[in-house]
Amino acid sequence: MLFADVVAASAAVAATRSRTAKATAIADLLRRADGDEVRPVTAWLAGDPLQGRVGVGWRTLGRLAHDPAVAPQLTVPDVDRALTELAGTTGTGSAARREALLEQLFTAATADEQRFLVRLLTGELRQGALEGVVLDAIAAAADVPAAAVRRAFMLSGSLADTAATALDGGTTALAAVHLQVGRPVRPMLAGPGSSLDAVLADLGDDVTVEHKLDGARIQVHRDGDAVRVWTRALREVTDGVPELVAQVRSLPCRTAVLDGETLALDDDGRPRAFQDTMSRFGSAADETVLLSPFFFDLLHLDGRDLLDEPLSVRLDALAELLAREEHAALRMPGVRRPTPEQAAEVLDGALAAGHEGVVVKALDAPYAAGRRGRAWQKVKPVHTLDLVVLGAEWGYGRRSGKLSNIHLGARDPDGGGPVMVGKTFKGMTDELLDWQTATFPDLAREQHEWGVLLDPELVVEVALDGAQRSPRYPGGVALRFARVLRYRPDRSPADADTLDAVRALLAGG
Repeated sequence: MLFADVVAASAAVAATRSRTAKATAIADLLRRADGDEVRPVTAWLAGDPLQGRVGVGWRTLGRLAHDPAVAPQLTVPDVDRALTELAGTTGTGSAARREALLEQLFTAATADEQRFLVRLLTGELRQGALEGVVLDAIAAAADVPAAAVRRAFMLSGSLADTAATALDGGTTALAAVHLQVGRPVRPMLAGPGSSLDAVLADLGDDVTVEHKLDGARIQVHRDGDAVRVWTRALREVTDGVPELVAQVRSLPCRTAVLDGETLALDDDGRPRAFQDTMSRFGSAADETVLLSPFFFDLLHLDGRDLLDEPLSVRLDALAELLAREEHAALRMPGVRRPTPEQAAEVLDGALAAGHEGVVVKALDAPYAAGRRGRAWQKVKPVHTLDLVVLGAEWGYGRRSGKLSNIHLGARDPDGGGPVMVGKTFKGMTDELLDWQTATFPDLAREQHEWGVLLDPELVVEVALDGAQRSPRYPGGVALRFARVLRYRPDRSPADADTLDAVRALLAGG
């Protein structure tokens, strides 16, 4: 298959807002791909090279994107091999060798192919909502049930592997994909609830109400003495969190997969600032900050997979695992089948302890990874959203010379790029303004006199009073009184809230 065919399919996907049309274009391409081409084609259309980030910046690529080939000649294997060689080039003199490899690749590429490569290698093609479209396309191309594809993806964590499995072996091969201790599972997510009363009315009495912590999501796998820890984005952080490893290693089991959150606590047991928790996951980790784990789900225990069991069964197994007195503090606080009054007490207790709110979960629900469904709903007293930063404007007055007013985008549920829903300069400290001013130019895809337009890489959490209808923005909705709470380095644009979540905050909506 020619690389130009992939570029053309990507352009067709970008040219339509129809989810069905996007999936059809991708499915048509996958049907034409040979066996060894399926994995790279799938990864590219989802915006992620198989090789991951290869460490090439805009400046280098900008120098190379010239004198394109007149006619397409690159094949999919050609490009995949080039990216593999590029990712493996390290050590003394590697910068020059990497630039030579890139120059060879770009010289053989047409103008359209060069533009695609620039966007692919800088992460600009990465659109989280497109993941769901690609899964639909895989199901259509392989003529298999979409549910089978989604389950295999949940368990493997790889779109490329899921596509290759579906197209090579169909439903039988997909069904053979199982949870594997040591391979992270995509986490189940909670959708926003408007109020505790509304969520309880929606889900009924057969629920558990648990604390919603202001921490970092973790998934911990144990296999004998080997313990490994991943973040919400499935980035392994085992070496940086020895206290979490030690606590899970002390549990009375041989194998386990635990889901939970971790955060730093002060001497009084109250949560420290979110930044303190996240300081443990950076390149310069602050080892003086100790993390405490709180587990709320159990996906596997001693050879038994629990994913398909109702939450009530998983919680029983978790309670038994953490039954010893020395392990009781590892359990997320909550109450099963509470009365409305008891549920309100859990929420009040969470807020009094310094946490964000509660999560209400249906006890009959299996573990549905990677989805924000009705089965789990989070309730916070203040509306908050995770949005993508699309740009920033230069400030004036006291903020002159600083990038201040940020442009906010919600994730397009139909697979397009983030949709702008508002701007804000509220809630920013001087330190945050300095950080934005120093950081944003390196992420800029366009620079103007008024400010910068950014690649969709950063996620910021904002508080807001609600939403209102607005013809000013393409999604027809705008934020009301949005203010910055913090940036979320633990989340990617694929984790941002959708345009539908913003619309759900419309008065009477």
